Amino acid sequence: MGTNFYWRDDGDIDIHIGKRSAAGNYCWDCGISLCAAGHHEVHFGSSRFLKECPVCGKKPTDEDLNNSAAGRELGFNENKPQPKTGVRSCCSFSWAMSPGHFHELKSAPNLHIENEYGETFTVEEFSEVLSECPIKYFDNIGIEFC
Repeated sequence: MGTNFYWRDDGDIDIHIGKRSAAGNYCWDCGISLCAAGHHEVHFGSSRFLKECPVCGKKPTDEDLNNSAAGRELGFNENKPQPKTGVRSCCSFSWAMSPGHFHELKSAPNLHIENEYGETFTVEEFSEVLSECPIKYFDNIGIEFC
């Protein structure tokens, strides 16, 4: 599961920006996923997550669907994204377009960002979406995917 985001203007232009997906626990202080096999293996069913950060030893904060990354993906977490510390859930973002190209487009006068469920976002709101995605993938740039 995940949520696709699109760049749209007032015309017929519809460009896939990328996809956000819940990505398990992440140590926001150390900048490391708790996926034992590394952040590239987060989305594989056989991945195993560590019970604490392997760098600082912090344990995950208890979260539920109302305040977790998984809850945001499922539509339960409607809180405004906040800076995180310690070990908490995170999302990944798989870019479909180059982030550099996105930054060029974001000043377009008719720009709006929309997810696959019809919710619209300003550039600032989309930046907040990305702030919960410390894991970024760039291997799908230029490839059509859902």
